[in-house]
Amino acid sequence: MSRRNDAATRPGASSGGSPASPTPPRPTTRTLHTERGRDGQVTSRTRRTVLPSGLRIVTEEMAGARSASIGIWVGAGSRDESPTLHGCSHFLEHLLFKGTHERSALDISVAMDAVGGELNAFTAKEYTVFHARVLEEDLPLAVDVLGDMVTGSLLLPEDVEAEREVILDEIAMHEDDPDDVVHDLFAATAWGDSPLGRRIAGTTESIARLSREQILRFSRRHYRPERIVVAAAGALDHAAVVRQVRRAFGRHGFLDAPAEPAPVETTSRTRRTHSGAAAADRSLEQVNLVLGVGGLTRSDDRRFALGVLNAALGGGTSSRLFQEVRERRGLAYSVYSFAHHYRDAGLFGVSVGCLPAKLDDVLATVRAELARVAADGLRDEEVAWGQGQLRGGLVLGLEDPGARMSRLGKGELVHTRMLPLDEVVARIEAVTPDDVRRLAGTLLSRPEILAVVGPGVTG
Repeated sequence: MSRRNDAATRPGASSGGSPASPTPPRPTTRTLHTERGRDGQVTSRTRRTVLPSGLRIVTEEMAGARSASIGIWVGAGSRDESPTLHGCSHFLEHLLFKGTHERSALDISVAMDAVGGELNAFTAKEYTVFHARVLEEDLPLAVDVLGDMVTGSLLLPEDVEAEREVILDEIAMHEDDPDDVVHDLFAATAWGDSPLGRRIAGTTESIARLSREQILRFSRRHYRPERIVVAAAGALDHAAVVRQVRRAFGRHGFLDAPAEPAPVETTSRTRRTHSGAAAADRSLEQVNLVLGVGGLTRSDDRRFALGVLNAALGGGTSSRLFQEVRERRGLAYSVYSFAHHYRDAGLFGVSVGCLPAKLDDVLATVRAELARVAADGLRDEEVAWGQGQLRGGLVLGLEDPGARMSRLGKGELVHTRMLPLDEVVARIEAVTPDDVRRLAGTLLSRPEILAVVGPGVTG
């Protein structure tokens, strides 16, 4: 096991007459923003440190918190996979829990269970996250466990084979959930056989083909310091977290290699989104459908107007779709709208679950409401409701250290600039009915994408 010497060489120091060694690069730290309460007291402070290896550490110290959440955000997800590696990101996520040079899989579980902590992970299309929540005094343990998993997992052949069966079971479970199936079908219709169009977990065929060597190569290529953000929020001290991260991630020389240039994100060209309809015949009691259009990229400034539109159109029990589809017509139990944003693409849609006999009426009603909003926008009071719901949900959600941690990690990893909470709220409040009307007229006039899953449905 190699260790990194963090002590900087003094300028001008020499040994045995040799020329002075250059001063090694040092971490850079800055305060991103500070929040204050109405009494002027600091309620939170966000800091960012970049290590010489390129690994980034972002923390938010929350006054009055008793717990802390930490996440290791890796800039690699299912969209980084070739067709032969389909499902590799998710497979690797599972394997990192199977044991390291220092801990067995049981040791990892016991370490967190013994302090009442929570440890989990998830894979998305553009990143993978390993996260934990613990009491304040147990944060060093959580950092150490997560750092050990990310830098020292063994990926033993027998673990690969055992976890392959677990993932195949997970895929089968996923296939039994019609809501998952219809959303996967919606993405596949929009983007075809591309990384964004494929399901994150892979298929039974792709998982059966993946080898340990392929997974190892994927790990070495993508799990590099410059592609990793460590985000933490709650009861913590930034300098202490930086020290803990350097110790935990310094294992096995992980931080010793010089930083490679961070991947350059290009957003000038938007990925093409296809229209069309797709259906999957399943023996179910209910039909699940998603009706939508191509959306906005995550860097599009109109996303704040879309957030208001989404909230007012299908974001709660007072929303237009809920009132029209469920309350007035009784056509469905579940109806909501959603927006997904990616680096170069996006989707906006409406998801509904209904009885098969009501499918035609549901589609007609949803299409009519979308057409009305495209033509006329939203009423002033609907825009105000949407702003209130979006603003309140954001602020209330951020009372939780886990939500704050997620905002930090995602903001640092995938956005060019992490907006302070006050600025996000200000942008939401600045949205006008005309902004929503213009966006709705553009967005909801795009070619339709439809996915339907249920008994007797056909494409």
